[in-house]
Amino acid sequence: MTWYPPGPALLFCPGDRPDRFTKALDRADAVVLDLEDAVASVDKERARTEVARAALDPQRTIIRVSQTRSPGHADDLAAVRAGGYRCVMLSKAESGDEIRQVAEMVDGDVLALVETPLGVVRANEIAEAEGCVGLMWGSEDLIAAMGGTASRFAYLHAGPGQVPGAYRDVARHARSVVALAAAAYGRWAIDAVRLDIRDEGGLLAEARDAVALGFAGTACIHPTQAAIIRRAYEPTEEQIDWARRVLAAGEAGERVVQVDGHMIDGPLFRQAEAILRRLPS
Repeated sequence: MTWYPPGPALLFCPGDRPDRFTKALDRADAVVLDLEDAVASVDKERARTEVARAALDPQRTIIRVSQTRSPGHADDLAAVRAGGYRCVMLSKAESGDEIRQVAEMVDGDVLALVETPLGVVRANEIAEAEGCVGLMWGSEDLIAAMGGTASRFAYLHAGPGQVPGAYRDVARHARSVVALAAAAYGRWAIDAVRLDIRDEGGLLAEARDAVALGFAGTACIHPTQAAIIRRAYEPTEEQIDWARRVLAAGEAGERVVQVDGHMIDGPLFRQAEAILRRLPS
C-alpha cells in the first residue's frame, strides 16, 4: 500500500529538534522531519540520530532528505531505514532515475520535491518514475537557482495589476506544471509553503485555490498555519449541498441534468464527488 497524506496540512519540523516532533504531529495532519535546509551542517548527524529513534507514526511522518548529489544523502537514507519510515521527500528532485534509486534504497515511497529549473522541465519524467507517489514544488530554491530575488510580488511595492504577495509568473508556471504532471500519472500533489506566517488571509486564499486545482494538501512552516489549511480544504456547507444535489440528480442515470439552472454532465459529477471526498472521515 502506497503512502498517502492523512490530511491536507503537512508541517515542516527541523530534524534536530526532537522536542517539537510530537507537538508538530498534534497540530498538523502529518509532519515533515527535515534533514536538509532546516538543519545546520554541524548538526546533521545528530538530526539523523534523533529522526532514526523518534518512533513516530510512519503513516503521519515524512522525512525530507538531501538531494542525491549531496555528500550526506546516503546517511539521510540510512536514518530513514533505521526509523522504519515509509515516505521520503527527496529535495531538489531532477530525474526519474533519482526517484527509482531512492525508492529502492529505502524500500518505500518518494514524494518528489521539484524546486529547480531542471526539475520543473522534467516534472513529467519524475512523476512517471516507479516509486514516486506524489510531487511537491518549492518556489524559493527555484527562483534562487534562476538568479532571481523574489518568487512573489512585494507587499509594499506591487505594481499595477500585481496582487501583493501573489506568485510571479515563473513560480505560477512551476506550480501548474507540477500539478499537471502529478495528475497525468496518478500521483497526488502538495502545494508550497507560504513564508509570511502573518498573512493568514493570503494563506487561506492560496490554500482554497490549491483545493480548486486538485492539490491533496499544502505544506506549512508554522503550527498556526495548519488550522488555516485544514479550514481551506474542508468543503463549505454550500459546496456540500450543491455536490449532494448534483449527485442525487444524476442517480437516475441521466448523463446530463439541470441543477440551479446549470447544465451538469460528467466533469461536474466528478467535481461533486471530489468535494464530498474532502469531508472529514
